[in-house]
Amino acid sequence: MMSQPHPTPADIERAIRNIPDFPKPGIQFKDITPVLADARLFSGSIDLLTERFQPGAVDAVVGIDARGFIFAAAAAVKLQAGFIPVRKKGKLPYRTLEQEYDLEYGTAAVAIHVDALKPGSRVLLIDDLLATGGTAAAAAALLKQLGAQILEISFLIELGFLGGRQKLKDYPVRSLVVY
Repeated sequence: MMSQPHPTPADIERAIRNIPDFPKPGIQFKDITPVLADARLFSGSIDLLTERFQPGAVDAVVGIDARGFIFAAAAAVKLQAGFIPVRKKGKLPYRTLEQEYDLEYGTAAVAIHVDALKPGSRVLLIDDLLATGGTAAAAAALLKQLGAQILEISFLIELGFLGGRQKLKDYPVRSLVVY
């Protein structure tokens, strides 16, 4: 049986479904479930998100609640690293550090366990989508408070027109698909 070629970011982009007016009018939601449902594309997306790192080069892969968990956990297994969740405030059972960030109307907060990482830990931060950058910047701030070394912040999708990358200018940022 012949193996299929390794998927490219363009292959992944073709599988992402656009859902108009979800979750509210005017929003063009980028649905990643077709990527997740296709073993070749899902595996390929993990390969692409981790291609700059070898096992042993990363101590932990941090995933942002909730879809970031899917990619970060798989990346952690591939890199033989730990997986650390950054969750919405109030969802972690142990003592946490919290970081607020701005929303269109109001604020939200993310949290991480106070003992999630040792100072100097080499970290790859992964989420599914970079939009305005608030959540990723808050997660990065938490990692810095713990003394982590952020090697890269990686996203499956970036909505470049929203300028979220600017909030992450102090870090290497990489996105597989940019709209």
